[in-house]
Amino acid sequence: MAHFRLSTGVLFLLCFLFLPFCLGIRSFPRLMADGTGAEMELNHLLRYSEAPEYRNGDGCRAPVSGEFRTVCDPSIVHIAMTLDSEYLRGSIAAVHSVLKHASCPENIFFHFIAGEFDSASPRVLSRLVRSTFPSLSFKVHIFREDAVINLISTSIRQALENPLNYARNYLGEILDACVERVIYLDSDLVLVDDVYKLWNITLSGARVIGAPEYCHANFTNYFTRSFWSDPDLPRVFAGRSPCYFNTGVMVMDLVRWREGNYRRKVENWMEVQKRRRIYELGSLPPFLLVFGGDVEPIDHRWNQHGLGGDNLRGSCRPLHPGPVSLLHWSGKGKPWVRLDEKKPCPLDDLWEPYDLFNGKMANDSRQQNRMGFGSSSSAFISWL
Repeated sequence: MAHFRLSTGVLFLLCFLFLPFCLGIRSFPRLMADGTGAEMELNHLLRYSEAPEYRNGDGCRAPVSGEFRTVCDPSIVHIAMTLDSEYLRGSIAAVHSVLKHASCPENIFFHFIAGEFDSASPRVLSRLVRSTFPSLSFKVHIFREDAVINLISTSIRQALENPLNYARNYLGEILDACVERVIYLDSDLVLVDDVYKLWNITLSGARVIGAPEYCHANFTNYFTRSFWSDPDLPRVFAGRSPCYFNTGVMVMDLVRWREGNYRRKVENWMEVQKRRRIYELGSLPPFLLVFGGDVEPIDHRWNQHGLGGDNLRGSCRPLHPGPVSLLHWSGKGKPWVRLDEKKPCPLDDLWEPYDLFNGKMANDSRQQNRMGFGSSSSAFISWL
């Protein structure tokens, strides 16, 4: 027994010292300032109604049976999202929308990336997800924020400096090695179409990511004058015709991502930014520098973005022309904030049906019973 404790301690120490991020949820509770511990945190957070239980339609491949399904099941659609206290309400609505419109909702596996220093601990967040979606297959990964904190530069909006915005750079390392493809989704969006249509998009040639492109946007605006006046830096786009794309919705080939060491390529540009100030936005420009002009174009219906207005005012905006499969409130204005303030934009009404927040403290006995780990949830949670 002593040898086991020592081995576990050594493993944890090695993980802490040498890995930029460790996976799983720590098994020890986080204490609040008043000493009441994670129970009070959980009681504060569990203010969400339980979602309806969505079942597979005809023709779906049967999911693996048992309480815990393996993340390596080939029938799985993998979706990665960040999960934090600030955007929690948006994340819950996004998950709800995916399940509601999916043809095979039981075959969807969510990978939630949680920051280790968030005000709500990853353990609390995982319990919240379990209580809201009892039959959801998911895994919570802890993102070691110190892996990226020294690479982040100031942005035009403080929210863009949150280390979790950069978690998408590390999905190749964060997610299990058997996960070969993933859909990355921001927390301020909802789907109104079957996510399988997005999942089945082909990434042609050697392309690593797919996303809707917007070639009418002025690409030069995403970088500073010092970037464009430099004799060498703009050459990164030589032989390419780069277009703007929004990184809040991406299909990613993680096999090619890992083989090409794209995490390091993104980090290289972040290091240049720290020295030279070549852009003003947060996590988007490094992706534009690495992938601009080499993105698998996906129909615009899969990212009707900008519904949150610009990054400073958050004003109301209309939909782009054409069909809609995904609504994205990128920008400063978030629908749950505007709805609570009784100042919604017209399109915020399209987000509200997916909102499961009920605004009440979850302290009744039914909620307390759902807090425990003895439920029959198919949640897949790893522990250190």
